[in-house]
Amino acid sequence: MQIRRGQPGDRDALVAFNLAMARETEGRELDRKTVNAGVAAVFQSEDRGFYLVATSTDNKIVGGLLITYEWSDWRNGVIWWIQSVYVEPGWRRRGVYRRLYEAVKTDALERGSVAGIRLYVERENAVAHSVYESLGMKLAHYDMYEVDFVL
Repeated sequence: MQIRRGQPGDRDALVAFNLAMARETEGRELDRKTVNAGVAAVFQSEDRGFYLVATSTDNKIVGGLLITYEWSDWRNGVIWWIQSVYVEPGWRRRGVYRRLYEAVKTDALERGSVAGIRLYVERENAVAHSVYESLGMKLAHYDMYEVDFVL
């Protein structure tokens, strides 16, 4: 397995991952056209973020995630948010996410300007909680509120 930066040619796989993730985690059917445009927008400007993908030895994309940015005035630095995490069902529990996370963490530390890494997870997703904790992440002190204008 290799970890690399996502490329515009990976868009179809990343769109499929987003559609599958929404279906699996929230029972939602997202609009493919909207998701396709959203993924494409990331490749149009790195100011929006970047993707990492995991590929098998035959170069098939088996997992991926999106990094987006949040400015922290408290830290005078950028927080990287891990989003849109997806691993193909046949590749789960085989270290794909661990390898993606290690690549994110290494890149963040090497840059020196990243103040931290965050992600959000459904409260009931015990498997995800245990994975994140096994990687040294800890539960934050905050709950999240939102107003959703798109979905």
